[in-house]
Amino acid sequence: MLGRKLIKVPYIDQTKEWPTGCECVSAVMLLQYLGFDVTVEEFVDCFVEKEPFENIDGKLIGADPRVRFAGHPKDSESMGCYAPVIYKALNRYLEVHSADHPVTLPNGKEGRLYSHIKAIDLTGCSMEVLLKEYIDCDKPVVFWASIDMKEPVNGPDWIIRETGIPFSWISNEHCMLLVGYDDTHYYFNDPWHNHGCIGYDRSIVEERHKVQHSMAVSIT
Repeated sequence: MLGRKLIKVPYIDQTKEWPTGCECVSAVMLLQYLGFDVTVEEFVDCFVEKEPFENIDGKLIGADPRVRFAGHPKDSESMGCYAPVIYKALNRYLEVHSADHPVTLPNGKEGRLYSHIKAIDLTGCSMEVLLKEYIDCDKPVVFWASIDMKEPVNGPDWIIRETGIPFSWISNEHCMLLVGYDDTHYYFNDPWHNHGCIGYDRSIVEERHKVQHSMAVSIT
């Protein structure tokens, strides 16, 4: 896909208050773009399922990150969560707050919030689909890759509390908001270290995204 597209989206830095909360911060940037007056604090406290870690008999016990946030986004020693957690949290928020009323969108245009807006789990979708059906349609995408595009690292491991099954985290996991592209780069609102809207090389992004199970969430 050739050309250039860039969606203007409100930016939030995660670094000081939400060191492991990249997934939640990215979701809130999406909500603010849609015109919702929401803070990260409200979203995390009221809509994101979380579960702390616990050390029992020398074994680390914690959440299934596909079901709950593993730890807490304010805790620098926590891990994070996967797409289903953000998908569910966004839909919980939208069910409570959506209404048919006019708003001024971040791009200055007049728009409306509609009660039928829903989050959609796009895990496994190709980049072509994400760009053509979402970015080109002015729908930013919550997108899993790696922090600063670093190499992924296997571990740490823990035991999922409900099932007793071992789970292996892929470290350097990071979540950003995909907002655009050009011929050589994908562009993200990257909440880490106040990166702002930043471009990363297409091929590296695709590699890192694949390692993180090609997870993505947007709205429909």
